[in-house]
Amino acid sequence: MNERTASAARPSPDELGERLTEVFDLVGPLYRRVHRKVEEAAPIEGLSVGVRAVLDLLRTQGSMTVPQMGRAQALSRQFVQRMVNDAARLGLVESVTNPAHRRSSLIRLTDRGRDAIGAVRAREHALLRRVGGDLTLDDIDACLRVLGAMHALFDDVEVD
Repeated sequence: MNERTASAARPSPDELGERLTEVFDLVGPLYRRVHRKVEEAAPIEGLSVGVRAVLDLLRTQGSMTVPQMGRAQALSRQFVQRMVNDAARLGLVESVTNPAHRRSSLIRLTDRGRDAIGAVRAREHALLRRVGGDLTLDDIDACLRVLGAMHALFDDVEVD
């Protein structure tokens, strides 16, 4: 059995748990460093990490209610509401009537918000292009599959 075949063999639950712990050990510090990097750029774009997350979610998902955004991001409704309020003060989002629910407005991007998140993503894309390590798209697909499976394990965790 060659090394590639051996590494592709299904691990025992203990081996899997040990290796996934290594993933957690990398994800936490990576998240904190990315958080700091986004905050460093806040004076440039005027966006906190939380406002950036709200804008990007609305960019990909379209108009949403605050509770929907909280569930989608595994964040408390109160935190998301504060970020939406900050974004609204900056003219990046606006509330519109929700035909499905009178008391829960839909939040949507303004043109200014669309431009702001576009600029942030362009800067992030330029930075991420510099990632080395001879990564392939298959490597990225595998990473997304692993992180998705880990994420699914904690789907039942309440965040509000």
